[in-house]
Amino acid sequence: MDMRTVIEEVSEEAERLIRDQVWELTPADRRVAAKAAADLHAVVGLPEFQQSLPAVDRLEHLREALAAVAIALAHVHGRLAWFLGAAATALTPVLHWRALPAEDGRTFGAVVPAPQQYTEAEDAIRRLQTTLDGIATA
Repeated sequence: MDMRTVIEEVSEEAERLIRDQVWELTPADRRVAAKAAADLHAVVGLPEFQQSLPAVDRLEHLREALAAVAIALAHVHGRLAWFLGAAATALTPVLHWRALPAEDGRTFGAVVPAPQQYTEAEDAIRRLQTTLDGIATA
């Protein structure tokens, strides 16, 4: 399953839990979600802008987004932590990507992703950001 699909599924689950009042958001949940959403927006902007960047910059932004999710995860417990943990897990393929040539052939298993994989990861992060914005304002 691709990361965009996983993020869509966990986002739908989070939205359903909130809508059904199973997940009662705390002020801390809302604050962390708002900060994480802002951080994601800052690193993965509009598709047109991201796609105009060199691969190395796109990969840097994707890793920054994953770091923002991990930092948010470190500050919460319960359902928001579970949601962010699932999101971070879905985004982990970016940790195995590389954008630079391997001069000596050794890459610690890192691979060069296809251009559509960058787009897929960026779309997943935008979907995650939308969900976090919703959590922040619910």
